Amino acid sequence: MNKQIKVGVIGATGYAGVELVRLLLRHPHADVAAISSVSFEGKQISDVYPSMREICERICGSSEEVIAASNVVFAALPHGLSQDTAEQCIKSGKKFIDLGADFRLDAREDYKKWYGSDYKYPELHDASIYGIPELFRNDIKGKSIVGNPGCYPTSVALGLAPALRQGMIQPQGIVIDSKSGVTGAGRKPTQNTHFPECNEAFSAYKVAAHRHTPEIEQTLTKMAGERATVTFVPHLLPVNRGILSTMYAKLKEGVTGEEIRRLYEDTYSNEYFVRVLPKGVSVDVRNVRCSNYCDIQLYTDKHTGLLIVTSVIDNMVKGAAGQAIQNMNLLFGFCETDGIDMIPPAF
Repeated sequence: MNKQIKVGVIGATGYAGVELVRLLLRHPHADVAAISSVSFEGKQISDVYPSMREICERICGSSEEVIAASNVVFAALPHGLSQDTAEQCIKSGKKFIDLGADFRLDAREDYKKWYGSDYKYPELHDASIYGIPELFRNDIKGKSIVGNPGCYPTSVALGLAPALRQGMIQPQGIVIDSKSGVTGAGRKPTQNTHFPECNEAFSAYKVAAHRHTPEIEQTLTKMAGERATVTFVPHLLPVNRGILSTMYAKLKEGVTGEEIRRLYEDTYSNEYFVRVLPKGVSVDVRNVRCSNYCDIQLYTDKHTGLLIVTSVIDNMVKGAAGQAIQNMNLLFGFCETDGIDMIPPAF
């Protein structure tokens, strides 16, 4: 397919935004037509990120310029800032992919509770789709607004979906222990992401109070066909990239580890970006770094009757920009791996 589309990135100088630009520049069917940044408007992106020098010299303009120049617009913005952009895109006949939280939650009440604001355009939320391609591929095709999932929820959903769909684990009382690299906190400096604070440190944060909790429960509930509840505990790792999630769920009576493994291997056998590792091989964030892969390992604890699933992703790729491009590929009928089939570096 030789079709070319014009692509725009709003919020291009944040970590997720520049990762989008980096990946889109190698996409065979995408032309990065325009980018924007409030903080660096008027500057070339290569002035902000010298790695882009002589590769991308785009000047950061306004969001209006991005929308006008593009067939599809990506927004890498904090929550609450994407809804007006989405409305402008739909009015202009453009597709919109939101890397923020504005289109992730189905229930308006959940958004009010966890993000402290309301839906400005309820009809847009009704028309949008939550975009984990491996789980909702057929629903994504043909949509105009995609809520790109959060990084933690992606690692959790891919790790638990097969077992929940087949009713092999209890959907209530799931415990999720996740660790993320510092880029997950965004580019704006804070005390806990300041180098002396996070280097050689390891801590939990927002325990049982993280905003990704309702998003995780929403997806797991869809997979289980009944209400799923989780205890979610995120941690900050002193690394730039990567998420490792460990999930603990009660096995249903009579379910064996061999059955679970066969199920996962069958479920993901044709999924390019999901790798179920052989027995005895541990997942490691290093092995998915700078890639769109998710690696999964499975354990059963016969003593407690628990299924333990570990999964790893790169939070900036499969957890953000890579998955957003995977969604774009579905929207435009491209090969799903176009532009994001990078091989993880060996070290």
